[in-house]
Amino acid sequence: MAASTHTVTNQAPPLVGYDVFTSDRALVEGVERHLDPALLESARDELSLLGRASGSAQVQRWGEQANENPPVLHTHDRYGNRIDEVEFHPAWHRLLGKAVASGLTTAWSRPGGHLRRAAGFLVWTQAEGGHGCPVSMTHAAVPALRADPALAAEWEPRLTSTVYDAGLRPASQKAGAIFGMGMTEKQGGSDVRANTTRAQALAEDGTYALTGHKWFCSAPMSDGFLVLAQAAQGLTCFLVPRVLEDGSRNAFAIQRLKDKLGNKSNASSEVEFDGTWARRVGDEGRGVRTIIEMVAATRLDCVIGSAALMRQAVAQAVHHATYREAFGGKLVDKPLMRNVLADLALESEAATTLALRLAAAYDDGSKQEQAFLRLAVPAAKYWVTKRCTPLVGEALECLGGNGYVEESGMPRLLREAPLNSIWEGSGNVQALDVLRALQREPRALNAFLQEVGTARGADHRLDGAIKDLLTELADLEGIEGRARRLVERMALVLQGSLLVRYAPPEVADAFCASRLGRDWGAAFGTLPHSLDLAAVVERSAPGV
Repeated sequence: MAASTHTVTNQAPPLVGYDVFTSDRALVEGVERHLDPALLESARDELSLLGRASGSAQVQRWGEQANENPPVLHTHDRYGNRIDEVEFHPAWHRLLGKAVASGLTTAWSRPGGHLRRAAGFLVWTQAEGGHGCPVSMTHAAVPALRADPALAAEWEPRLTSTVYDAGLRPASQKAGAIFGMGMTEKQGGSDVRANTTRAQALAEDGTYALTGHKWFCSAPMSDGFLVLAQAAQGLTCFLVPRVLEDGSRNAFAIQRLKDKLGNKSNASSEVEFDGTWARRVGDEGRGVRTIIEMVAATRLDCVIGSAALMRQAVAQAVHHATYREAFGGKLVDKPLMRNVLADLALESEAATTLALRLAAAYDDGSKQEQAFLRLAVPAAKYWVTKRCTPLVGEALECLGGNGYVEESGMPRLLREAPLNSIWEGSGNVQALDVLRALQREPRALNAFLQEVGTARGADHRLDGAIKDLLTELADLEGIEGRARRLVERMALVLQGSLLVRYAPPEVADAFCASRLGRDWGAAFGTLPHSLDLAAVVERSAPGV
């Protein structure tokens, strides 16, 4: 009998049919740690339900379809009428609908809402990251709209609805609404005060006509947008509805969709305003202050989204190594591969633990926690998003050539990985924001130091890192040129403090030895060989 040439052996099975939530020990423990015990049972149930959906073959296929069939812009109908509509694949609508139905835009309206939402966002966006953009902006618009109680009363129930109601109609006729935003312009980028879009007051009731160009307007099929424009008193925040109350389309000319490195499922556009009707949000000239709460919330989502990408990459790498054999044994049992996987797992757990701590601070809402967030959010946004791309790249390599093939899903993760470092302010913008807080808001530094100081005495390497950080903070001469180094150390010390308090000893020991004790190389997989790396890897396994 002829030998078969197509027998498949030594391949890992697909990572499907698992619970993305319950298989993530760091995530489960973080929810249990920060959430009111009275809310735990219902939270576990809802997160496990979402986790099973996220890990299902069906939902993973939706993620593939949404990226294989990116959105298409239709500027005109067949008769030449301007329509400015973006067509999405049905899989996009299914993903977005499930996110809304699962409460990922309702954090502001329920107890423990921010922590529960953060955990859900981390679980669900592992299936597909692009649709997380409108989810994030819809969630984050709420605190900005609260600058105008009348606008908040009108729009907040729509934004916190658990009904996804697609299509362009007046928002008052819809069961739920999605929000986008447009801040940056081609001449300014992150320097929004250089914006040239003009706002002309139409009446004393806070209505304006906007004229100008927005260089980056995400999710252009949203029901409303928060934008910045120059009014008589300076840069001001406005709400631009996509459809007016009489059913007519607002002036909202989509010039083109961006051809991006990744995030292919999500439409990012350039938009022209030409007499576009808008309502002022907050006072004239106070646009940055009005929209800053939205920016802070979306920055936290950048941290959560990067933690989700890291977790999915690590899960895929550990899963592959658990099944794949080479050189006489399982890859996961090989000392060098184990070192790589453990190093990746440490980075992932530190990101998850930090993201949940920040979400819990939002739920607390005290002045102390607000002051802590003022420094911790930009520091975490800077560091966690920076670590995402090299981690995903190394995890891809764990799959070898299989990881470089689109079917593995790893290339999509790698293309998505740089996004969160750029969105809502690049690394330099975050570092400069930390410097501003250090120089202008002493309560923020006190709150940050109190947080990391609660772990002093538990690990000598953490103690040394805190001492070194205090020395750096005492000398602000020429600080801008070394701001990235300072912010990196702040984020690492904060992560180390959290892991020493909350993670298993083997995780905290490995993190402190490498990230704080500097017993670490320039690439992943260079942890001290004396550590209990097998336990770190086993903890990170997806359990399938």
